[in-house]
Amino acid sequence: MNALVPLPVLLPVLAAGVKIVIGPRHPLLKRAISVAALAAVLGVAIALLVRADRDGPQAVQLGGWPAPVGITLVADRLSAVMLVVSSAVTLCVMVYAFGQDAAERDRDTPMSVFHPTYLLLAAGVCDAFLAGDLFNMFVGFEMMLMASYVLVTLGGTMARVRAGTTYIIVALLSSMLFLVAIAVLYAATGTVSMAQLSWRIAELPGPVARIAEVTLLTAFAVKAAVFPLSMWLPDSYPSAPTPVTAVFAGLLTKIGVYGVIRAETLLFPGGHLRRVLLVAALLSMLVGVLGAMVQIDVRRLLSFTLVSHIGYMIFGVGLDSAAGLAATVFYVLHHITIQTTLFLVAGLIDRRGGATSLARLGGLARTAPLVGVLFFVPAMNLGGIPPLSGFLGKLGLLRAGLAQGGPLADALVAGAVVTSLLTLYSLVKVWNQAFWSAPPEDMPEGARAGRLPIAMVAGSAALVVLSLAYTAAGGPLYALCERAATELLAPQTYVQAVFPSGGAT
Repeated sequence: MNALVPLPVLLPVLAAGVKIVIGPRHPLLKRAISVAALAAVLGVAIALLVRADRDGPQAVQLGGWPAPVGITLVADRLSAVMLVVSSAVTLCVMVYAFGQDAAERDRDTPMSVFHPTYLLLAAGVCDAFLAGDLFNMFVGFEMMLMASYVLVTLGGTMARVRAGTTYIIVALLSSMLFLVAIAVLYAATGTVSMAQLSWRIAELPGPVARIAEVTLLTAFAVKAAVFPLSMWLPDSYPSAPTPVTAVFAGLLTKIGVYGVIRAETLLFPGGHLRRVLLVAALLSMLVGVLGAMVQIDVRRLLSFTLVSHIGYMIFGVGLDSAAGLAATVFYVLHHITIQTTLFLVAGLIDRRGGATSLARLGGLARTAPLVGVLFFVPAMNLGGIPPLSGFLGKLGLLRAGLAQGGPLADALVAGAVVTSLLTLYSLVKVWNQAFWSAPPEDMPEGARAGRLPIAMVAGSAALVVLSLAYTAAGGPLYALCERAATELLAPQTYVQAVFPSGGAT
């Protein structure tokens, strides 16, 4: 079973290579290859989750080189469940892209470039989740980012190049910080294996450990768009093609959150920067949601809500408790799906209404009732309406905050409630203006009549169903997240999987 661990990385890379060799010919074959590769990754991820939950972390040493010399991949409960959700999301977005491919030929999105690049992005995401050492995690980040540089500027339009330039500069700066943190830790400990670092960092002088922790967390915070390192996001995401924006919003920021979780549980346990994380979480919530309230473009509004809801995840990590971590893991899974869905539906709104500006939209409840349903369900979920999964995740965070106690935790609880209400207000504003209000007298030139592409609707609908499944299976899923949190706070099982003979010391 351990032989399955590298497959989520290898399968998309191989599929991308095959598609490049095929070239522009045989479009149906290329689509079948993409779906088969991503579906196989999803199947492997589910098998790894079952095995990791039943038998503990699954580790493999690539090339037969023992840790810490070789490349180690580890699938524990956290990385396995992240793999399952991310592979399901990437598969649905790929199906959506097929519909956009058929509907937007000869426009400014060369989908023949999109598909292999997207598969490389998926491989980078999987590698980042499975990496057992910091340098391999850096390689996964760079695979993902190199693909994202192509995707965010796809088509070469002026708006995309301008937004992509900001994104690329910020991403390069965060990668440089990440590399500096790796260099500091290697110089101080002589290893980049996360299992081995969990022992050796504890032996470092306090100032050295704090410098490494702050540098590493800053790099992850930029990638996760934690305030005040989030101002690049609302200008970078909305201009990209809809499938790119959706997967960026749903997945890429959560990889930064995943890095924060790993750093604060495996590498630097003890909550030394707990107050800093809690303050950053509160500011991310409030600044993000206040920015969302004043937006009139649907994509920019969703980008600001993305920033605000990253604050919920950092809130749970900052609590440094099993309850807080369990709620964070659950909320990350929920938010990957919901945020991706909303950006995909924003693409449907653009296609049917011809715009994403609320000033130019109206009457979609009558002209596109299915789009209304596909927007309403995830919007209420993001707003935290019971009994949906957004409510379950937020309730878990609020309970963990109240159990923690203290002025800062109480302020976070109050901020989380206010943020949820203002998020609901912002999304209801979109619903009222785009769907219920009368259409503008002069419809935008881009407005289209007729049926929406089936693949675009199917990809969006599949994610809506997946989000509802989180609610239907809320109890077992939350219990899995609690087991993952317990495992994170007791990293001995992770270390033992990588060093079964006790070589970590």
